[in-house]
Amino acid sequence: MNNESTSFLSQVEAVLAPLAEKYTPEGSEVIAVVHQWAHAIANQENLYAIKSNSTEKAAVINVLKNAGLLENVSEFAKHLNSETHYSAQKKKRFRFIDLFAGIGGFRISLQSLGGACVFSSEWDKAAQRTYFNNYHEYPFGDITKITSDEISDDDLNVLIPDHDILAGGFPCQPFSNAGVSARNAVGKEHGFKCNTQGTLFFDIMRIASVKKPKVLFLENVRNIEKHDKGHTFQTIKESIAEIGYDFKYSIIDSSSLVAQRRVRCYMVCFRKDLNIDFDFPEITGEPIALKTILESNAPEKYTISDKLWAGHINRTRRNLERGTGFTAFTANLDKPSNTLVARYGKDGKECLIPQKDKNPRLLTPRECARLQGYPEDFIIPESRTPAYKQFGNSVAVPVIKIIAEKIIERIS
Repeated sequence: MNNESTSFLSQVEAVLAPLAEKYTPEGSEVIAVVHQWAHAIANQENLYAIKSNSTEKAAVINVLKNAGLLENVSEFAKHLNSETHYSAQKKKRFRFIDLFAGIGGFRISLQSLGGACVFSSEWDKAAQRTYFNNYHEYPFGDITKITSDEISDDDLNVLIPDHDILAGGFPCQPFSNAGVSARNAVGKEHGFKCNTQGTLFFDIMRIASVKKPKVLFLENVRNIEKHDKGHTFQTIKESIAEIGYDFKYSIIDSSSLVAQRRVRCYMVCFRKDLNIDFDFPEITGEPIALKTILESNAPEKYTISDKLWAGHINRTRRNLERGTGFTAFTANLDKPSNTLVARYGKDGKECLIPQKDKNPRLLTPRECARLQGYPEDFIIPESRTPAYKQFGNSVAVPVIKIIAEKIIERIS
């Protein structure tokens, strides 16, 4: 890190310190606020326009301008996105960005292998807070503000730091079996026709086409392979090939690494000019039993009510008789759990833990964290609803780590 950049960042931290206390949770680190606000500032429409309700952003810009630190937004972004901004990362093995980051399943895996996260993006506010609590950095919000047609390639190149690996579990609801069924039921579009989520894959393509990282590391639901009779997956493969990348994928079950049967589609795409041949690692072993991750004395609040349990029993019986619809049985503790989903907190039907002489119970948030392979010191939300949603949307951390090890071996 050179002295000029060190001085610049120190000045930014100093002038924003009072605002950091005003606009962020107690105990937040000023440098994390700088990261998030810097991206937000540099990403405004026309580079300076501020929406009327974004009072904190307006305040930041005024403070920085008055301090003489924001004469030119592009230069400001270059300072904060250069290697000097990530001073501790110069000695890292590789650099990566974490798109559609959720609570950082990709990040925690890649960091453990010596990687430096140089940019992160996640739009869900509750997930942003969990991300901050664990990585001391607020991820940037709506990635489409950076990838929109209003942002030139030159500006995008400044706003997204250089990196070796682009990692992302782009939104899967438009492609999942449950998501497709739900959208069909209410007459909504799914797949790439879903404007709010399905097209976000193309935002990844925009970033990759400009930044040209060595490899794209992506994850999605198993159903993406067969969605729309295979047309969706073909579009993905062709889009990746068009911007100069090879395409490899594998359908992998997590149950030999975590106590959950979570079958997902993993995609690894190396830049063609690197001439890197990649084969997915074999993930084998006996399935892990659900009972191995259960808490010994779960609080009573996780036991479901008589009304809810009776509803599960009645709907299960009716659906079995007509041969369609969901069923809700207590889990077999000697086998992996069913796939944890974002809606789990609504009624827990996907995984109900049997209890002696009482109704079954929901998994606790800590048990959900264990099902996805998060460490015991991972800070989970205090509120149950966002916790269930966040872990249900997460990747299985050990699977990501094993694939990442093979990727890093090849790019090293």
